[in-house]
Amino acid sequence: MTSQSDEPEASAPVAEKSSAEGLNGRELWEEVRVEPVEIALPGSVGLTLRAYRKVSELTPTEIEAEEDDPFDTRKRAALDEDGEEGVIVDEEYEALLAEGDEDEKSGDETSDKAEGSDSDDESEEAKGQPDDEEVPMFLSHKGRLLAFKNAEALVSFIRSGAPHDLAQLDTWGDLAERVQSSDIDPLPEERYELDLVVENLRGGHDTWDLPLLIAAGEVSRDLGYALRLKPVILALSPGSPLDDLDESLRAAQSGGMGGFFGRRRLKKIGAQQASLGWRSVIGKISAAVDWRD
Repeated sequence: MTSQSDEPEASAPVAEKSSAEGLNGRELWEEVRVEPVEIALPGSVGLTLRAYRKVSELTPTEIEAEEDDPFDTRKRAALDEDGEEGVIVDEEYEALLAEGDEDEKSGDETSDKAEGSDSDDESEEAKGQPDDEEVPMFLSHKGRLLAFKNAEALVSFIRSGAPHDLAQLDTWGDLAERVQSSDIDPLPEERYELDLVVENLRGGHDTWDLPLLIAAGEVSRDLGYALRLKPVILALSPGSPLDDLDESLRAAQSGGMGGFFGRRRLKKIGAQQASLGWRSVIGKISAAVDWRD
């Protein structure tokens, strides 16, 4: 018969085992500096992993080099008379960009001054950034994002020892040993609904969901960099129409005078142009996903 004084000793090993197996989900992710992410794309929703590390600590994902990269060919064709490259995503989007050039030049002086001030601040900020900055890396292999339709499949892959880009992390061994399917629970801010972006933009300025669109820009930039998707990188690069849209969305969400000018700038951005640009970006990302059951 077990006495009451013996019960704590019997339960102690169980608690220790639970901690070792990684049942404290959020604590585990913070310790290994990796986070579970949920990405909804047209057709399916997948779970994957993302980590941020210094550039010097990572080896980029391998991609198969093509002798004649069609994107590079179009990029060279997009050079203007001054030798500056344009952001070309698809023909329909390119035509709309040309239409939007005149609208951008017709802004009032107050808005121009505000934008000029923002540009100056960004330039100073860029100068102060260290070269060895933190960059994103996903659970990917040879330029393709590995996305799993349920937590069990993701955990099974993590434990399998199969090759992938996150295996180079110094904390990966600890994660693979401790992770449980119950740990795969992305935070709300780590759930991205890219499948809703195009329809939301088509609805017009008054229906635009600012948090949805801003979050889409963040994860798409991360995916473009980590998977080395040149069309996505260029489409969202500084000074591009989609980057201007992103800046205006952030300004509008900030409130105050900045929010006022941000909303004015949003009114000048064509809903059709924005939706076509994002449709192409999401299409490029979707094509780079390796869905796993």
